[in-house]
Amino acid sequence: MRNRSVTYSAETAFHALAHPTRRAVLDLLRQGSQPAGRIASAFPVSRPAISKHLRLLRRAHLVQERREGRHRLYQLNPEPLKAVDSWLDQYRVFWRANLSSLKTFVEGEYAKESSRLQKKK
Repeated sequence: MRNRSVTYSAETAFHALAHPTRRAVLDLLRQGSQPAGRIASAFPVSRPAISKHLRLLRRAHLVQERREGRHRLYQLNPEPLKAVDSWLDQYRVFWRANLSSLKTFVEGEYAKESSRLQKKK
């Protein structure tokens, strides 16, 4: 296989991550490579349903499949999650700024209230 640069689509990754079962499959694969049967047995849905989830995760490049004999082994590929993390980073900056402003406001209000109560005594 040739070395080639792969660009991962955040849109494809978001679509794959939209379903809670697929997110749970990724969580399971954080423990390491797993055969398809073991993945399927971890969920209360049919094996064909898990196969569809795995296929979608594979198309999104979030999992990689390899065959060992008759078994298909799946492993997590975290690379596409970088695109998701990059998108989320914009919102982290937004929330940090807003929470910092809220903290400043609440501390200022607390200081005003405390000084007003001290003057009443």
